[in-house]
Amino acid sequence: MNATPSTPSSRILIVEDTPANIQVLTATLKERSYQISVATNGQQALDVVARVQPDLILLDVVMPEMDGFETCRRLKASEQWRQIPVIFLTAKTDTPDIVKGFELGAVDYVGKPFNAHELLARVNTHLTIDRLHRENERLLLNILPAPIAERLKSGDEHIADKFAEVSVLFADIVEFTKLAASMAAPSLVELLNDLFTRFDLAASEFGIEKIKTIGDAYMAVCGLPRVCDDHSERILQMAQRLMQIAREFSAERGLNLHLRIGVNRGPVVAGIVGRRKFIYDLWGDTVNVASRMESHGVADAIQVTRPVFERLRDRYSFEARGSIEVKGKGQVEAWLLRV
Repeated sequence: MNATPSTPSSRILIVEDTPANIQVLTATLKERSYQISVATNGQQALDVVARVQPDLILLDVVMPEMDGFETCRRLKASEQWRQIPVIFLTAKTDTPDIVKGFELGAVDYVGKPFNAHELLARVNTHLTIDRLHRENERLLLNILPAPIAERLKSGDEHIADKFAEVSVLFADIVEFTKLAASMAAPSLVELLNDLFTRFDLAASEFGIEKIKTIGDAYMAVCGLPRVCDDHSERILQMAQRLMQIAREFSAERGLNLHLRIGVNRGPVVAGIVGRRKFIYDLWGDTVNVASRMESHGVADAIQVTRPVFERLRDRYSFEARGSIEVKGKGQVEAWLLRV
């Protein structure tokens, strides 16, 4: 049986104090293109993990200074290291020892003497499982804010929260319909993907949660799920950065892109909707008015409501626009920050 590693460059840490066993394990694993690190006791293993962060650990139990059980306990107690798969590879194969190994967080327990083909198969299996787990984690975090993803994984199926005050942003490309009509579909999708990826990086920079894109519109919020006091300041910094990105993007591609941005501040309800293609979304008057600030806005300007203006008037130079008609709200005061 030939076991092929799930990732040719996967690094395995061998924690073993017997030179002959180290030699056999190293030769066996290197035949399958794994990168190898070696430690001869538990403390040395922790030092190696801190330096190289292996993808998997083969851990003996009986070693000088710190045994394998204590080493595993310390690994699993660390937020940084607890996800690394640990396979005990040891001559201690009594049932209580095996049970203890699994209770400490090991993913497998292999007795010595070991069969090379079986060991390679187990190593490959656990590397594959770990890779798929990390990929699923990455995809989940692309959809949901990290605290919400953790709640969902812990079994909280009905996530719905009220937030007393957040800042909501909508950004939209002016005359996008005309631009879309002049481009082939693949080029149009590639353009939006590139632009919105840059927006996502800006959101990450300012600690802002992207909620979704709707066609050519981009929606984001600051102040949830992690509550903060400076959400309006950060969302306006984000708005200015989006304008800068749009100008740079236009220059790079020889386009004439312009953004309208609307920002509002106030209470919202946030939660997950759907079972299969679920989404984390926001609801409330604050969201509706933020959207109207964008749709009734001015090209190359950030339009804000009175709550935002009152919060930031001492830090930014706003231009009063007067009142604008907002569906369902009537006349709403607005201010412009031109960028």
